[in-house]
This record gives sequence, structure tokens and C-alpha cells, in this order.
Amino acid sequence: MIPRLKELYKKEIQTDLKSKLGLKNNLMTPRLVKIVLNMGLGNDGNDSKILKMCEEDLSKITGQKPVITKFKKSISNFKTRKDTKAGLKVTLRKDKMYEFIDRLVNIALPRIKDFRGLSAKGFDNFGNYTFGIKEHIIFPEVNFDKVDKIRGLDITIVISSINRDHSYELLKKLNFPFKTERNN
Repeated sequence: MIPRLKELYKKEIQTDLKSKLGLKNNLMTPRLVKIVLNMGLGNDGNDSKILKMCEEDLSKITGQKPVITKFKKSISNFKTRKDTKAGLKVTLRKDKMYEFIDRLVNIALPRIKDFRGLSAKGFDNFGNYTFGIKEHIIFPEVNFDKVDKIRGLDITIVISSINRDHSYELLKKLNFPFKTERNN
């Protein structure tokens, strides 16, 4: 079954973006490539019980088993050793990516306490968008009672586009709640 958001993108959003941005064909329109979720654990990465709990939570959120990341080199100020566990990472593509975006925008982000919108400053030079979530418990898949410690997530949305403005327009069409800039 095709995800609802993917079908909406192919039928409506792609043609709207093509006409709004003045592009020549549908292949030039910005599109989602992948989504990378990263959960850094720091010193808790050495504890196998905490690592397993975080791995279960992240797999419930994404529907995919996370990969354990390791430190590349030792840094004494951060108390890290080379090849020790640093955190967890998941890369979503195709249908799972669209399902995750749909749940993120329509269910998870509105559950954030005192949420005023996402910053539009999270775009890099290539048009990719990165933002952080302070509480991973905003996702309804995570059982709040079984969580020992609330952890944060970094979410990077990789977009194939010409520039930042095209990526911003795509995410606005996908109902991302961006902050409106106020001039006082």
C-alpha cells in the first residue's frame, strides 16, 4: 500500500512546486531522498541495558532496527575512547520515510509542550534540513512508563533540490510547522 503522503506528493505537491518555482519538468522539483535519525548516548552507550532500551525505543519510532555508532577517536575532555559505543542511528528511505514524516508532522510535533514551530534556519547550503527534538517520548509508539530517561533526537531530512528556498517550499507543502518571522 502506498503511503498517504507519497501519493499526495506525486498527485498534487509535485505539480504545485513545478509551477510555483518555475521549473521545466517534474524531475527538477525538490524531493525527499532519506531521513536520518540520530540518538547520541554519550557515557550511557557503555551500559548494555540502557543501550538496549534506547534501541527498542528507536526501533518502535522508526519501524527499523538502529545501527550502533562508535567514536572515531579518543578525546580526553569528552571522556571518550576510540571504538566505544556513542549512540544509535537509523536511515529511512522510500515508503518508511514518507510514513515517518506523516507521523512526525501530524502526531509527534503537535505533542511537544509549548511548541511554537520549527526554525527555518536549519537548512544547509545543499538544501538539507536538520532539527533536534529534546524528548523522544513525543512519539506515541514509545511507552512513557517504561522510559528510564528522556533522550533527544537529531533528525536530518535530505532533500534533492537546487537551493534552500526550494527545500523550504517542499517542506511547507508537506505541512511542516515553521515559525513565522515577526518584525517588531
